[in-house]
Amino acid sequence: MARGLARQEQAYKDHLAACDGPRRGDLDGRGNLSEKALATFAEFFLQTCIDQVEFMAGLMQPERLRDRIMIWAEEEMRAGALPPKSDIVLKAVLYQGKLERGDVDIMLGMSPRSTRRITSALLEAGALTSQSSRAPLLLAFPAKFAGRWMPGLFPDV
Repeated sequence: MARGLARQEQAYKDHLAACDGPRRGDLDGRGNLSEKALATFAEFFLQTCIDQVEFMAGLMQPERLRDRIMIWAEEEMRAGALPPKSDIVLKAVLYQGKLERGDVDIMLGMSPRSTRRITSALLEAGALTSQSSRAPLLLAFPAKFAGRWMPGLFPDV
């Protein structure tokens, strides 16, 4: 919102000042201040919100986020930074929102020790997070992946 309001600073200040103005006749609310000015400010603010959501969606391309994360996982597995089948665990978390740790063994058809190695690697890489060693696995958005997972959102340093 700060970006959107800063781009329309004078209009923002004018709307705010108008909200502090007195009523404009008997049909302008019940209090001392103008209800119409408040409604106009609310409309301005909501339009600015919509504009900023559209701007951010254009930068992030959320419909492609899943693809970018999966490409990252495949590249990390090829480079040996993640164990094989890490992409399957990551994909399950992406589609389900969270993944119970016990479900990883069943899903991969591997021993608990092998699945712990995979989940540990994803946690250590920062792609997944969990509140405890028994809590479900959740997708993490570490700053180190921001430029890769959400290009355009952050400037290249």
